[in-house]
Amino acid sequence: MARDPVFAEHYAAQSEATAARLEQIEELVRSIAPDVTPAVVYGMPTFRHGGKNLVHWAGFAHHVGFYPQPATIAAFSGEFGHRTWAKGSVQFPHDEPLPLDLIERMVRFRLTV
Repeated sequence: MARDPVFAEHYAAQSEATAARLEQIEELVRSIAPDVTPAVVYGMPTFRHGGKNLVHWAGFAHHVGFYPQPATIAAFSGEFGHRTWAKGSVQFPHDEPLPLDLIERMVRFRLTV
């Protein structure tokens, strides 16, 4: 898996399973936008694109938090189902597979706004 050294500290603080889920998101975003710049913003792994934050993601005890900005959450909130979400974030519980297709569509949307 990818594991950018910029994200090493955040990933190291997670269980192996959670770190693997974070790496899945990292790899997916890089496959969609290979010219992203890695950063840590608000203490979270972040990809920047075109001089602005594209997406953030982070591991927690019971979920992965994904932060694609409020406009993206508003556009996709109807697809979150039972998942917990707020103005700028959605939670993907560890006891479910990551919805990689949904994440991909959110990242692609984010690249257009």
